[in-house]
Formats: sequence, structure tokens, C-alpha cells
Amino acid sequence: MKKILFLFFILIFTFVPVFFVNAVEPIKILLVPGHDDEIWGAQYGNLKEADMNLRLATDIFNILKKDKKFKVFITRDKNGYTKEFSNYFTNEREKIIEFKNFAKIKTQKEISDGSFVEKSGVPHIAASEDMAIKLYGINKWANENKIDAVIHIHFNDYPRKTKWQMGKYKGFAIYIPEEQMLNSKESTTLAKKIFTQLKKKYTISNYEKELGGLIQDQQLIALGSKGTLNEKVKSVLIEYGYIYRFGNKIMRFKAYNNMANATVKGIKNYFSITP
Repeated sequence: MKKILFLFFILIFTFVPVFFVNAVEPIKILLVPGHDDEIWGAQYGNLKEADMNLRLATDIFNILKKDKKFKVFITRDKNGYTKEFSNYFTNEREKIIEFKNFAKIKTQKEISDGSFVEKSGVPHIAASEDMAIKLYGINKWANENKIDAVIHIHFNDYPRKTKWQMGKYKGFAIYIPEEQMLNSKESTTLAKKIFTQLKKKYTISNYEKELGGLIQDQQLIALGSKGTLNEKVKSVLIEYGYIYRFGNKIMRFKAYNNMANATVKGIKNYFSITP
């Protein structure tokens, strides 16, 4: 009998730790390189923001995927939208529109009854109808797939006379959900961790509406406007710098590497993962 009990405990202590290790689900990160090949966002000379966003997002993706604690998704690659998202945008289009319209009606009701207070923020260029549907679709997909954090990658711009002209602003900023929004608290904490790492090498934006570097926003779909991201889905939108400051190719590629590593370190610090 003692021999049987001894063997039983040996088996328990051998396999139970393995079970618990395997039972821990990886942290799900969704990377969204802003814009696409049709609407590429900012431009400086021949340099397009969508290309810069993709390159930086890919660098972040490649670093994170090496860590088994993470499961990383990305909306675009060098061939365009990934098959998963391309199919989702097509097959779920009507449901995405319903999701968007329901959120809009719900928010208008909350504004009317005073449970949600509208606040003005940094002005943004309105997304095209098709791009807005894609962004709402990304939010819907993130909710359904229980994504832990969504990181939107962008480079900034400001109106200039021509796309070849340098602008007067510089520096990075991170946009976060306004404090009334469902996912505001933890998104803000995540943003602060990334912000701490980026400011070690990069200047904080000197645009007067971005002073301080952490900007609350109600309107950006990416952050879950109109309650379109669940409370547990953290979301931040990072403007890594003004596009006209990255005309030098050598400097630009060095920046991609530094920014990717800083972003990953901030993400890992938030999730208490040591390098």
C-alpha cells in the first residue's frame, strides 16, 4: 500500500506542474499598423506613413513572437491585410456595420441622459467610411478573440504647404481612452509603461495640444470610441514622431529598431514580464 501511495505522489508531482504551465494562456497582443496601401496617411516627399507604420509594427511583431508568453497578431503584412482580417472584413461587414450603428445609438442615449459627457480633444482627420468600418471591425474582432492589448502604430503629421516641406513640430505622443471610457484605466497604465521607455531616447511632442505626451481621447475608433472595446481590452495609439523628421534612411531604420525595443519593453513591464 505504501509503495502504491509513493508512486501516486510521484505521478502527481511530475505531471501537475506541467498541467498548470500548459494551462496558462499566452498574453494576446494585436498590432495595428495604421492606414494601408490605399489610404496611406501622412506623407513626406516619397515617404508614406503606412509603409513606416508597417515596418515598425513588423519589428515589434518579430520581437514579441520570440517570447512564448505572448500570442501576437497583426492586421497587415507586406502583402496587405492578413488573410484572417481580410476575410473578417468581407464576411462580417454587415455585422460590423450593425455593431457600429448600435454603439452610436447607445452613446447618443448616454449623452442625452447625462451618463456620458462629451469632451473636445485634439482634432483628427475623419476616417473614410471604408476605413472606419475596418477600425470598428478590428474592435469587434478584438472583443471576440479576448485580446489583452491592441497597439496602434502611427507617425504624426501637421498641415504643410507641400508634402516636401518640413514642419515645425517634433516628438512622440501616446493617445489613450478618455477616463469615462470602459477600457480607460488599464489602457492608461499600459501607455505609461510604454511612454517611460520611449522618452528615454525620444522627445515628447511639442505640439501644444499634445504637451505632456499622454493624450486622452474620446473620438478615436482605435481606442474604443462609443464603447466599442470591452473593459479588458487595453488599447493605445502611439504617434512615434512627425513623419518629416525621418527623411534620413539610416536614421529612420535605427529609429525603427529603438522604437520597437522600447515598445516591447513597455509592454513586458506592464504585464510584469522580465526580459
